[in-house]
Parts: sequence; structure tokens; C-alpha cells
Amino acid sequence: MLPHSFEMIMCKEQEKSNERQVIMERKEALYEGKAKIIYATEKPNEYLVYYKDDATAGNGAKRGTITDKGIMNNKMTAFFFDLLAKEGIAHHYVSMPSDREMIVKKLNMIPLEVIVRNVAAGSLAKRLGLEEGVPMPMPIIEYCYKNDDLGDPMLNRYHIRAINIATDAELDEIERISLKVNDVLTKFLKKKHVDLIDFKLEFGKDAEGKIILADEISPDNCRFWDSDTKEKLDKDRFRRDLGGVEDAYKEMLHRLTGEA
Repeated sequence: MLPHSFEMIMCKEQEKSNERQVIMERKEALYEGKAKIIYATEKPNEYLVYYKDDATAGNGAKRGTITDKGIMNNKMTAFFFDLLAKEGIAHHYVSMPSDREMIVKKLNMIPLEVIVRNVAAGSLAKRLGLEEGVPMPMPIIEYCYKNDDLGDPMLNRYHIRAINIATDAELDEIERISLKVNDVLTKFLKKKHVDLIDFKLEFGKDAEGKIILADEISPDNCRFWDSDTKEKLDKDRFRRDLGGVEDAYKEMLHRLTGEA
């Protein structure tokens, strides 16, 4: 049996090796968004995504920090992508070299935010004059133009075709995948006593033109409510100054992975 001190040294050396590997993988920053930084890597067909702790709301009007949000979102996104892959849903996730970093496939991103809504909440409740928590008779799909300068305006299929963002066939495929994601996640989360209220997806096209799920799936871009208490377990706690933001993210990570 190896001495305990030797085992500790070997563990530290392995950690340093892992850190060096990540540094070698990461090159220049290509883009920095509100919650993530995208880096080039040594492989031309892969990027490295670094998850930040920064939090924003209202298109950046409100800013703050959620302790270890980047770590928790990275882990939850990897978990959800692995879950979806088992159901035949292609995504850009490749590997997770560290708690904050994810290697992803290079895609030609489609500048759309695809919002799937199961229950009235947020802007949908306000626009339609509905009380939050009213179930929709069917999932509702909405589109927003991913453009910070324009404030991510809402689009319909006619707008999308008019400005050549996507074809009808591509939108059909995006909607098919989005509804399948909704079905898989809704059923899985029910077992964890979580209601999937709504969520936002992003997509890209690979070198062959195939539409692939991208971005992330986390409390940043999903509304998760406890099935029994209806307690919010997502970024609404930050948006609405409800408190307990870090605890909500930790609770979601725990329910998904068992991690304390």
C-alpha cells in the first residue's frame, strides 16, 4: 500500500497535469457573453467554453455575481446533454476538462433564441394577462432574434424567413427537436419533483448542415419550480430579488446529480 503522503503528492501532481492540459487547450478568446467566454482550442473544430459567475437580468440592466454559478451551470448542462443524447438528441457537448470549462463542437450558430413554454410565467404571463402558474394546454414555442443591440426582439416565422435567418425546413427541425427536448426533460424532472415551466434553447449547424442543439441548459435559461411548494429554483430568484439564489442552484444540482 502507498503511503498516504505519497498518494497526496500524486493527486496534486495529477491536478497540476489537468490544469496544464486545460491551459494548452485554451487559446485566444473569441467571444465573451454575459455568462460565458468562448476560446479557440488546438483543434479547429472545437471550442472551449468557460462558465462565469456573472449574472445579468433585463438585457444587462441588472448585474451581479452568483457564487460558483459557473461551476454549477457547467455540471448541470453536461448532465442534461448526456441525458438528451441517450434519447437520440444531437448536441455540441464533447467533454468537461474542468469544473468551469466545457469542450464543444464548432457550429455555425443560428441567431435565434427558441423559447418553449409549458406554464404561464415571466413575459408570457404579462403579455397575455395570465396569472403565473397557469398551465398551457400545449407547449408554446416562441422565437427571439439573438441580437443584444436590438434587445433580442421577438420574431415569428415570417420575420425569420424575411431576414434569412432560417428556412421553413430548418424551423420545422428546430421545433421538432425543441419539443422532444421538452418531452424528455419534463418527464425526467417530474421524477425529481421539479416542474419545467419554460426554457430557452439555441441551435447551430455543423459542417454538413445538420441542426445541432447548443449553448446550455441550466437555471440561467430555464424556469424550474418545486413540484410541491412551487418554490423557484432558477435565476428568477436573482431577477426578482427573492434571495437564496446560490441555494436554489445548489438544490437543482443536487436533485440532478446527488452532489451536495
